[in-house]
Amino acid sequence: MTEAAFRAFLPDLVDIRHRLHQMPESGFEERQTSDFVAGILEDWGLQVTRGFAVTGFVATLDRGGDRAIGLRADMDALPILEETGAPHASRTPGMMHACGHDGHTAMLVGAAWRLLHDADFRGKAHFIFQPAEETAGGAARMIADGLFERFPCDAVFALHNYPGLATGRFSARPGAMMAAIDAATLTVRGAGGHGARPEDTIDPVVAAASIVMALQTMISRNVPPQEAGVVTVGAFHAGSACNIIPDEAVLEISLRATDPAVREMLCRRLETIAHAQAASYGAEARVDWQVGYPVTMNDPAATELAASVVRDTFGSDAFAPLDKPMMGSEDFAFMLEKVPGAYLFLGNGDSAGLHTSRYDFNDGLLERGPAFLHALVRRFFA
Repeated sequence: MTEAAFRAFLPDLVDIRHRLHQMPESGFEERQTSDFVAGILEDWGLQVTRGFAVTGFVATLDRGGDRAIGLRADMDALPILEETGAPHASRTPGMMHACGHDGHTAMLVGAAWRLLHDADFRGKAHFIFQPAEETAGGAARMIADGLFERFPCDAVFALHNYPGLATGRFSARPGAMMAAIDAATLTVRGAGGHGARPEDTIDPVVAAASIVMALQTMISRNVPPQEAGVVTVGAFHAGSACNIIPDEAVLEISLRATDPAVREMLCRRLETIAHAQAASYGAEARVDWQVGYPVTMNDPAATELAASVVRDTFGSDAFAPLDKPMMGSEDFAFMLEKVPGAYLFLGNGDSAGLHTSRYDFNDGLLERGPAFLHALVRRFFA
């Protein structure tokens, strides 16, 4: 394969990305997306295996050997009304690719094209197309469905675009790359009544408000200053009128940490504070935990391999080491718990931020992303 041949293919890859952007689908509902991408790869002659986490699939290019590498892209979109005004804007009202997963999927398709047209490539590459990264832990579901038993990998890698990082520049760090996240619904149950007679009630709003304030001490008084942690109460639902004390109040809470021990402590501490604070007002608290993602831990050797490939392929200034973990979370962490590998950022340039209505993936990355993944695979098997 020549670089000229890939550049000739680039307009088709951009078209694939735009078509993906027009068909955003939520987690475990990416049926049109999955069929579209799998169909392309099957037409190219790759072996496609479906049935992972409802809509996920693996495409394999097997050129022999005992080792295998996994490359992963996420496919799901977000419930946001798009306001980009782009010709390729979402055709599904209230749903858009606001995190660039359409671009990640297209980059992986581009990497498959490059390796498929590389007559000198020897090795086995598994292209992992994953659903439900945003909220539902699609990576964990694919693993539970036997991903790495059926497709053993010696290393796994993933790319994620990053607004604000110079276009085409890569960034990563060994060890903790992204924070763990745990989400909880906290229900405070009291006894409602007339707003004029609070003495006859157990006010869950007051108890829940006390819990909100007490939770703010978890970081300042329980996490060492050298460690990172975030507690966010993102929603507080209670009551229906100013003269009615309701029976219950509901809080939606997220916890983030970059150290597994801190993560465990924060979860325990939330339970303790919730029950103790509620009891002090005569109320009861119930904590229902949602899906949690572990810390995204990059393998040092895999991270250095990826960094060296970037420098050798694009120049020394193309890689910017990340000095500290990002507090966002990523369910690729589940895959890194099973197989050593690395998660890297790829600069989206001066674009709107992720998870916003004006965000769009930078099509300029559709050349550099696949080129990096191609070079990474070649180096891995060298």
